[in-house]
Amino acid sequence: MAIAPSLSKSAYASETRSTSRTRRPRFKVEPIYYAFLTPTLLLFTVAITVPAALGIFFSFTNYAGFGDFAFTGLTNYIAVFQDPAIGASYVFTLAFSVVTVILVNIAALALAVGLSSNIRYKTALRGVFVIPMVISGIVIAYVFSFLFSNSLPAAASAVGFAPLEQSILANPDLAWISIVLVTAWQSIPGSLLIYLAGLLAIPSEVYEAGSLDGANAWQKFRAITFPLVAGYVVINTVLGFKNYINAYDIIVGLTDGGPGTATRSVAMTIFTGFTSGDYAYQMANATLFFVLAVVISVLQLRVTRGKAFSL
Repeated sequence: MAIAPSLSKSAYASETRSTSRTRRPRFKVEPIYYAFLTPTLLLFTVAITVPAALGIFFSFTNYAGFGDFAFTGLTNYIAVFQDPAIGASYVFTLAFSVVTVILVNIAALALAVGLSSNIRYKTALRGVFVIPMVISGIVIAYVFSFLFSNSLPAAASAVGFAPLEQSILANPDLAWISIVLVTAWQSIPGSLLIYLAGLLAIPSEVYEAGSLDGANAWQKFRAITFPLVAGYVVINTVLGFKNYINAYDIIVGLTDGGPGTATRSVAMTIFTGFTSGDYAYQMANATLFFVLAVVISVLQLRVTRGKAFSL
């Protein structure tokens, strides 16, 4: 019986590629998808992409926001790196973001564990704890500004606690604490909901197995709860850091960047420059801030890539 000659490796690979190309399914995109995509894409381009491109263009000029302008090259960028006020705003923003992320995640996870346990009125309590997230940030800031400036000093004076008899909003060393606390107060409910979703997704049989092994509440949290909600910790950390580096409204309502410039964030510095004639200069600052945000996002993605989280 005659045996057909075997194909060479190159011929076999070529035939395999040809077969895969001919057998590859062709997906037809329905026109309705383009109908949904096109308006959003146009709005994004007009409202975000085009203004951003124009801002980057003007960052290389001496444009004041009106009138004529001339190209100045990298002058604005060099000045930004040499400006101590802008450097201080970056340090404050990053430090504030890190501290707030840690505080929010610890408090939200602790509350989520408590509200997912077998306690009375837990459904009503969940509704109460979610209320701060539906209130405007500027309104919250003004309410807490009154508390820090009037109610808290009065209470401190009544009990003789001297460090708080003066408003901490006027203390350059303590004003940042008020911003962290108020921001955390508004942000905790959002993180709480995410953690609750993760905790409610954990099968009860896992905890029953832990009880049979003699694990106490802390051991269950350390060996069962926290590993199974680790993915939600990552989500809250990424989303929180992204929001906090853009902090603006609560800072304006509480301290307006003061005392002096002690609590001025990068976003507030940029916006203040826009309204004071430093348009091109602050556009250079905004461009560098955008680059920093992209770098942070890429680093976060690299850290979390490949991790098997239960979501």
